[in-house]
Amino acid sequence: MTTDTKSAANFYTKLAGWKTKAFDQNPSYTMFAAKGRPLAGLMALPEPNSPLTWLAYIGTPNVDETARQAEGLGGKVLKKPTDIPTVGRFTIIQDPQGALFVAFTPLQSMQGSPPSGVDDYPWHELTTTDWRGALAFYKSLFGWEETESMDMGPEMGTYQMFGWKGHNLGGMMNKPRQSPGPPAWLSYIKVADSKKAAATIKKLGGQIINGPMEVPDGSWIVAGLDLQGAAFAVNSPKPSAKKKPRTAKPARRAAAPKAVKKKAVKKKAPARKAKPVKKRKPAGKKRKRAGSKK
Repeated sequence: MTTDTKSAANFYTKLAGWKTKAFDQNPSYTMFAAKGRPLAGLMALPEPNSPLTWLAYIGTPNVDETARQAEGLGGKVLKKPTDIPTVGRFTIIQDPQGALFVAFTPLQSMQGSPPSGVDDYPWHELTTTDWRGALAFYKSLFGWEETESMDMGPEMGTYQMFGWKGHNLGGMMNKPRQSPGPPAWLSYIKVADSKKAAATIKKLGGQIINGPMEVPDGSWIVAGLDLQGAAFAVNSPKPSAKKKPRTAKPARRAAAPKAVKKKAVKKKAPARKAKPVKKRKPAGKKRKRAGSKK
């Protein structure tokens, strides 16, 4: 929700590579999309005193039941459950500490389509006045689970992470005293390279509040303000390890020809002279034996 939709559309399409399209049911509402899928929306502030902010949508099986339960847990329903034609049903809720969010149930026909989520917004962060109370509220409302935590020092305090069904979703922390504005959710937009995104933010006239910086899981983040003053953040995945270039192996030297052993050639004995063949006398008539008769 912003004061200048045209300027905001130009800023985020160049920053995140999104495309814009007017919503069929309401042309004044602009859809941000990537790879043919809607990822976010853009609209003018509904009232002059409305907060200049991004609103996180949290899925729920039954919006009406979630709204009733939120009020029972100390939250406040700012917009009663309402249908969005061809899309679903939503309600705007303020948690006990003052942060706004949208509870949303898509129509049955849309529930099989790929949702925006971990891939498009890898992290969701709540800065609040009482993270323990906020975590108890969201755990009861959506079944979120308390996961890891880390100490960020005496000024920042504890950073508590949360998830759902084994998937890490984000973190919560108490808002630093010098940080302006009320408690709020901040969804991190996935980009290819946070360092390049930081340069783009400066070029477009936005303001960088924090980063680029590497976080414990190896990814890189940048937090900033767009041209109208709305807070946003980007996240790029951990860079893959660069493969070392293969060094060319030196060409093998031609092997010296091996000495070929000559086989000893046996000298042939000199041919013997053929012995002269004695000629046989031609056979003559047999001699008559003595005393023989004719």
